[in-house]
Amino acid sequence: MKALKLIGLLLDYPRDELWQRSEALRAALTEVELPSGRAAQLSAFVEDLLALDPMEAQERWLALFDRGRAMSLLLFEHIHGESRDRGQAMVDLVETYRRAGFELDTRELPDYLPVVLEFLSQRPAAEVADWLHHIGHILELLAARAVERASPYAQLLETLVELAQGRVELEPMRRRVASEARDDTPEAMDAVWEEEAVRFGVQAPEDDCQPPSRFSAARPASYPTSTLMDSAPAR
Repeated sequence: MKALKLIGLLLDYPRDELWQRSEALRAALTEVELPSGRAAQLSAFVEDLLALDPMEAQERWLALFDRGRAMSLLLFEHIHGESRDRGQAMVDLVETYRRAGFELDTRELPDYLPVVLEFLSQRPAAEVADWLHHIGHILELLAARAVERASPYAQLLETLVELAQGRVELEPMRRRVASEARDDTPEAMDAVWEEEAVRFGVQAPEDDCQPPSRFSAARPASYPTSTLMDSAPAR
């Protein structure tokens, strides 16, 4: 589904390439098959994004998705938290990609939502429906939190919920998240830094841009059952 690839692209960190390829991005909007209301929202999101200065858009993304764990786009963060099961789930998910004929070509973790969406955009409809069903509870959680934070990214997440569940009914989830303590405040982040061990390394992280596609196609293969199980989000 082209809609999944486009939404995944828009949920990803907004690199300068988006502005350099703005016309191609607008052209992609015309190929997306969504209900007219959702398609209009998607188009409006793109225009609002492109109207921002890249650094402003990047700061907005970081403020939502990279400060605290509540809005993490790493799906296993919400299923396994920091348990040992998370590592094995990562291994299983990479193997799932490989058995489907794809290799990760990125530094992102395999459970990063934009990676998952790009993968699903290349899979048959029945498999897409199965995956979206399994991660539907996480999408609802993220969408409800984004709504509570009045983020424009909420409409992207709501669209995914609609694709996964066939409808968007976030009020029960919104009531739940409304009582949550925010983990993206300076005080909460300071507390996390105090609790976590400091790690030193001799090699600086790479700063090159990721390739346009995270997967390199290999031979077609059978697709196993999704490893993103219908678990309750980690608390």
